[in-house]
Amino acid sequence: KDTDSEYWLVEDHSYKVYHLVDGQQRLTTFVIFLQTLIDVIKEKNNHSNKSEKEIYITDTLNLETVTSRYLFQAKPPDNLYRTYKFGYTIDNPSYDYLKYKIFNETGAGSIEETFYTLNLKNAKQYFYEQLNSLYLDSGIKEIQEIYKKLTKKFLFNEYVIEDEFDVFVAFETMNNRGKKLSDLELLKNRLIYLTTLYSDDELDPAGRASLRNDINNAWKEVYHQLGRNEKRPLNDDDFLKAHWIMYFKYSRKRGNDYIDFLLDEQFSPQKVHKKIEYEVTLELPEEQRADFESDETEAENNDLEESSIIMAASLQPQDIKNYVNSLKESAVHWFNSHYPYLATGLEEKEKHALDRLNRIGMGYFRPLVMSLFKKVKKSDQRIELLNKIERFIFIVFRLCQSRSNYRDSEFYNAARELDQGALKLEDIKNKLTNSSSFCFNEDKTFDSKYFYDYLYKRFNSGERSGYYGWNGLRYFLYEYELSLLSQSIQKKVTWEDLLKTPKDKISIEHIFPQKPTEAWKANFSNVAEENYYYSGSLGNLLLLSMSINSSLQNNSFNDKKHPKFDDSGKKIRNGYSDGSHSEIEVSQETDWNPKSIKDRGIKLLNFMEEHWDIRFKGGAKEELLFLLNKSNS
Repeated sequence: KDTDSEYWLVEDHSYKVYHLVDGQQRLTTFVIFLQTLIDVIKEKNNHSNKSEKEIYITDTLNLETVTSRYLFQAKPPDNLYRTYKFGYTIDNPSYDYLKYKIFNETGAGSIEETFYTLNLKNAKQYFYEQLNSLYLDSGIKEIQEIYKKLTKKFLFNEYVIEDEFDVFVAFETMNNRGKKLSDLELLKNRLIYLTTLYSDDELDPAGRASLRNDINNAWKEVYHQLGRNEKRPLNDDDFLKAHWIMYFKYSRKRGNDYIDFLLDEQFSPQKVHKKIEYEVTLELPEEQRADFESDETEAENNDLEESSIIMAASLQPQDIKNYVNSLKESAVHWFNSHYPYLATGLEEKEKHALDRLNRIGMGYFRPLVMSLFKKVKKSDQRIELLNKIERFIFIVFRLCQSRSNYRDSEFYNAARELDQGALKLEDIKNKLTNSSSFCFNEDKTFDSKYFYDYLYKRFNSGERSGYYGWNGLRYFLYEYELSLLSQSIQKKVTWEDLLKTPKDKISIEHIFPQKPTEAWKANFSNVAEENYYYSGSLGNLLLLSMSINSSLQNNSFNDKKHPKFDDSGKKIRNGYSDGSHSEIEVSQETDWNPKSIKDRGIKLLNFMEEHWDIRFKGGAKEELLFLLNKSNS
C-alpha cells in the first residue's frame, strides 16, 4: 500500500500495517460487496442528495461509520485524502482501479483496464445486480440482514507471522493447500525471500530495498502485459517457461522442468548460502598511483591494478537483478508477439509479419521471436527473419508435414544464444535454410513427395477429403485472398471468420459439391463417379466471406454465383459475386467443370510458388492436383 498516506493513521491512531500472505481474494470480495451494498442504499429512498452521515443502514448506524470502520478513513481536518483499511500495493496493476472504480474515489484520470481489473469490474456489477434485485423485491430489511451477516457472521482465522523469514515460507506452504499458485507467483515470492538471506556485507540495506523494488517493478510490468488484453489474457506459466528457454536452457524431459530449475536450482536458498571464491580486480587509490606515474610502457602501467580473492554467494544479487530486468523487458515483446495489432511502436509490416506467424501457428518459435524483438533494434532486420520463419513453418510443417517438434531444440537454443549475443541473425537464417533442405531436390526444386503422400491418404481415405483435410488449407486460401486484396481497398474476410465454425469448416466451400446432384454430374459426364477427386482438389475449394447454409451448397454454379432473395426481396444469402475477393474471381467463370477446377488449381499452385519462393519440378503441379488420367474437357 501507499505507506505515506498510511503514516497518519498508524502514528495517530495506533493502527498497524500488515502484509497479507493469504486471504487477499476473500478480503477483496468483502470490500467490493460492502462498497456495492453502500452504493445501492445511497441510490434508494431519495438518498442521492444526502451525505453518508445522514443515511442510516440501521436505526443507529450510518454509512459514514460503516465506511470508516471497514473501508477507509479520510484524513482530518480537511479530508484531503483517504487511507484504505484494505488495498493493494502501489505496484499492483489493479491498485488504481480498486481505488477509483470500486471505492469511487474522485480524480481518477485515465485508468487502464486489464484482465485483472475486469474481474473486479464483473464482481461489482454482479453484486450490484443481485443487491438491487433484492431491494426491489424485499426492501431495506433484507439489505440490512445481508449487512449483518456480512459483518457479524463472515469470520476469518487470523495468524500473525512476526519473523520476516517465515513469511515467505508460509506463503508457499499455505497456498499449496488452496488454489494452486502460478509458477510466476511462487517465483516472485522466492526472489524476495532470497534478498533476506544476504549478509549486509553482500547486500546493504539500501541495495536490499533497491533489489526488492526491481523485483516488484518487474512483476508489475509482467502482469500488466499478460493481462493487457482483458478478453484474452496470456498464461503466466507459458511466459515464464518461454523466458526460461530464452534466458537459461531448454530440456525436453518434463513439462515442469523450467520451474524445478528456477526454484530448486537457480534461485534456491542453497545458492545464496553457498560461498565460492571470486577474483576481484582493484584499482590502486589515487595517492598510490602517483608513485607509479612515469613514461613507462603501457604494459608496465598494469601494475596500477591488483587482484584480490573474496568469498561470496554462488548466486549474486546482480544475478537476480539481471534476471528480473530481463523478465520485465521481455514481457512487452511476449504480448506483442501474441497481439501485434494491439502493439505500440511496431511498424505495420512488423505487425503483418507477426500476424501471419500467429495465423499459421508460431509453435516453438515464440521464444526466438521474443528474443529477436528484445535484441534486434532494426525493423527491417526483424521483418526479414519473421518472414523466413513463416516460410520455414509453411514448407516444413504444412507442405512436408514434419512432426511438430522437428528441430525444436535447435531453435530454442538459438533464442538463448541470440539473447546472449552469441548468435547473429545470419546464423539463424542459415539454420532455417539448412533445417529445411530436406524439402528440396539437388537442383533446388521443391521435393513434393512428402506433400503428395500426405494428400494421397486424404484423397483415398473413407471421406476422400483431399485438400479439404489439409491442415494448411485455411491459411493458404487466406493468404491467397490477401494477395487479391492488394488490388482493392476493402477487406472482405477476416481470419476470425475462419475460426468461427471449425467443426464443419463451412467457411471453405466446395464449388463442385461433395455429393453432386444430377445437374452437376452433367458437367462431369466424362468422369466416372469413382474418380470424383475433383470435389477435394485444390482448385475446387473456395474461401467464403460469409457462411452459406449447407442446404444450399448443392445449388447449380449459376445459382451459387448470385445472391439469394426471399419473396419479399430481402437478401437471405450472398452469392460469389458479392462475396470475398476469391469468390468474385470465381464468379467471373461462365461454367464450372473439370477444366475450370484444373486451371484454378494450377493458378493456386503458381501462387504458392511465388508467395513462398519455391519452384515445383516439371509435372509436379498436375500430380499434386490428383486429376491425372481424368478428363480435362
